[in-house]
Amino acid sequence: MAAKLNYEVLAGTGYDGYILKDAPVKVLQFGEGNFLRAFVDYWFDMSNEKAGWNGKVALVQPIAQGLTQLINEQEGLYTLYLRGSENGEKINRKRVISVVDACYNPYDEADWAKIIEIAKSDDLEYVASNTTEAGIVYDPESSFDQVPPTSFPAKLTVLLYERFKAGKKGVVILSCELIDNNGKELQKVCNQHIDDWNLGEDFKEWMNNECLFCSTLVDRIVPGRIRDPKEVEELTKEHGYDDPLLDVGEVFGVWYIEGPEWLEEKLPFKASGLNVHVVPEVAPYKKRKVRILNGAHTGFVLGAYLAGQDIVRDCMHNDTIRGFMNKMLYDEVIPCLPLDKADCENFAAAVTDRFNNPFVDHLLMSISLNSTSKWKARNMPSFLEYIEKFGKLPEALTMSLAAYIAFYSSNIQRREEDGLICIRPKGNEYKIQDDGWVLDFYYDHKDADDKTLVHDVLSNEKMWDQDLTQIEGLEEKVLKDLELIRTEGAEAAYKSVL
Repeated sequence: MAAKLNYEVLAGTGYDGYILKDAPVKVLQFGEGNFLRAFVDYWFDMSNEKAGWNGKVALVQPIAQGLTQLINEQEGLYTLYLRGSENGEKINRKRVISVVDACYNPYDEADWAKIIEIAKSDDLEYVASNTTEAGIVYDPESSFDQVPPTSFPAKLTVLLYERFKAGKKGVVILSCELIDNNGKELQKVCNQHIDDWNLGEDFKEWMNNECLFCSTLVDRIVPGRIRDPKEVEELTKEHGYDDPLLDVGEVFGVWYIEGPEWLEEKLPFKASGLNVHVVPEVAPYKKRKVRILNGAHTGFVLGAYLAGQDIVRDCMHNDTIRGFMNKMLYDEVIPCLPLDKADCENFAAAVTDRFNNPFVDHLLMSISLNSTSKWKARNMPSFLEYIEKFGKLPEALTMSLAAYIAFYSSNIQRREEDGLICIRPKGNEYKIQDDGWVLDFYYDHKDADDKTLVHDVLSNEKMWDQDLTQIEGLEEKVLKDLELIRTEGAEAAYKSVL
């Protein structure tokens, strides 16, 4: 059996990649899971190699159970594979990440004391976090005297207070949680704790003026573990060590950090030539991601499934479906975005590569979950803005709306507790999963003719927050597109807009 990865074992394998064993801890990171290790820690590790940043990251296990023991057994080392497609070429890059100094469990009193010491250190410059969407919440049960306080914002408030009392300069806080304005929300909760705990105006002023809370937008799919035991066995043999912390992310990655211009020079990423950008606000980039990446998924998958496709990658090898997606993105979505057109087109080109990832079998049916609210959030804003800007219906987005109706009403069989059972043109049953009232609506319309169905869907204000039949020509066009999908098939319908 192979020995577990550590510096000595790695040296014995003859590994010749970049490794940095000793450097001061410059980042305190809340979270030690797959995402942060394939994203934040990867960027800092690359900065050590590319820009001589010479820093390490100390990890804090956010909940009582976690990876502290395993990470410390491996002296912070782990193997990262970045996999996917770049410019149509299959990529499978291996890197041993050596930026992690150690991991600490704050629910252990001795470790919490060490975390406080790191928080007071002269070397510390950054705090990074990804404590899930539920992490940045105000918890009235968290108290200053707890060891440690229960919530992440409460822990952070205590650590910043200790740093302030030690007379140290402020830090930059990089929030990666998947909520809007993650940095601002975190700052708001920390201020609430300062007031609750009477920590004083001086500290409050220091935290709000000397520390910089940055909202950030993260974008990299991280599948994490390799689930195939045979592949794990093969890689262990190939590496010459065992690595239960092995991590896998897609090759594409971008990080937008909201902050002042000086931050771009302070952070090591620009000097390293990495795809990390300091921007005045992240909101337009979030809009770009939702409209292009997520909007592409929701815009083409329902029709693609009816056309007989099962996974995203195969759709990218179908000229009609890929062409339909590209028409939607380049002709209808991008012209309505408030960002540089070339940047948006480069992002859209990367989306095709990401969907063509040879290592990920992304099922269309898993993307189809809750498509009603998804179409409304991801596609409808582009749809409405296009009409406002150009004074006509966008052909691909209108067809996408018809495909959504077709998917939700394809030979409806029965209503089950957790879904609506339909039959695909191929003949197999499939289960639609969405809010109960949406499924009830379609089940109640199972015997309705298409004209009635289209009218009732488009005029349903609970679905769309407005009556879409008021848009000139939409009802007739959706009905025509739906009839084309029913009679000629979804692929032929998609082809008709090209």
